[in-house]
Amino acid sequence: MASTLVGARSRLSAPARLPSFRLLWLGQSLSLLGDGFSYIAFSWSTLGLTQSTLALGYVLAFQAVPRALLTLVGGSLSDKWSSRTLMALSSWARAGLMAGVGLAGLAGSLTVWMLCCAAAAFGAVDAFFQPARASILPSVVDKEQLAPANALLAVAAKVSAVLGPAVGGMVVAFSNAPVAFLVDGVCFALCGLCVARIRPLPRPGQDAPAGDAAAPAAGLSLGARIRAGLRYAFDDPRIRTILAVDAAVTFCQAGPFTVGFATLAKVDLHGGSATLGLLNGALAGGAMLGTLAGGAVSGRPRIGLLIAALAGWLAIGTGLLGLIGSTAGALATVLAMGFGMGFQGVFGLSWIQRTIDGSVLSRVISVDMVIGYAVAPLSLILCGAMAQSGTGPMFALSAAVLAVTGIGILGSRTVREMR
Repeated sequence: MASTLVGARSRLSAPARLPSFRLLWLGQSLSLLGDGFSYIAFSWSTLGLTQSTLALGYVLAFQAVPRALLTLVGGSLSDKWSSRTLMALSSWARAGLMAGVGLAGLAGSLTVWMLCCAAAAFGAVDAFFQPARASILPSVVDKEQLAPANALLAVAAKVSAVLGPAVGGMVVAFSNAPVAFLVDGVCFALCGLCVARIRPLPRPGQDAPAGDAAAPAAGLSLGARIRAGLRYAFDDPRIRTILAVDAAVTFCQAGPFTVGFATLAKVDLHGGSATLGLLNGALAGGAMLGTLAGGAVSGRPRIGLLIAALAGWLAIGTGLLGLIGSTAGALATVLAMGFGMGFQGVFGLSWIQRTIDGSVLSRVISVDMVIGYAVAPLSLILCGAMAQSGTGPMFALSAAVLAVTGIGILGSRTVREMR
């Protein structure tokens, strides 16, 4: 038992011994901290200038829409240039943008339309950073270290996602929103420095499992490169399955885990904001435990079966949430669901990074991101409408979607045998 634990700990910590991985880990953490700071800074600045939640909605929408529209472009450019270059340039651009907004705020010249323009620019630049962030890892660690490396990055991402808004809120409370913008700019600048110092591993060649769709696209136009990435993604039944499962999980997470959790906490469990916080904490805590467990596992499990198992696991958990009437039972269910998501997420992302040709990896990842951007608001709207009649129908629909997804996966031999 002791030797097993030592071996698991050694596998999980192996990537951290690589200088370039440590730089990537730190850079990603700083970027996600900056994202949390920017959310608080934009929100508080907008409310302080307008006292209007409608204006806040406009500002946040100005940030979200360019990110969704330009993600495919960002994925294409990341494959053409390099993930490291795009991450560094994007980080420095966001640093300059946040510093400019902060200085304008301190000078008293900041307006809501300046915030809208800054939010749109931030979303546009971020669209180039995100696909690169998800595709750079294979150039930093060996294929056998992808799972533990993804686990360490995922844990850091979850911690940063919690600390960013919390620390940003404290900065605003003890100073003001423009200072938060300046601190945000420092985070992004340091992220760019970390990423720029990464030294990629030498790569003599890459596998190209999906054929000539991933052939070098030198000389192709931007539109042609995007179309080639779409063909690559949808021509391979294994990648189509990953995209479909991610879409189903996003649909059953965006609405049910936001609108659903809030309604569950207030109406079904007769609690308040503390209960809602516990539900979200249980989900995040379970995901972190599952991520660490996945990173410590040796070997390569059958990804297709693991994905089907996750769909079934989440279907059971989501169905139970519509029936459980106790806070303890709901927390235990959500914790178990988070564990499954974290565990499978390590192997699913590692399979993508290990299997997809490096010349098209960022484009495929950007396709996955865009599908998520499209599905999430639909889930929020539908779940918001269904939650008016209680959480039962909403959770039942989510469970049905996940169950059908799991059955569909098991029906494909090609997908079942994915490793």
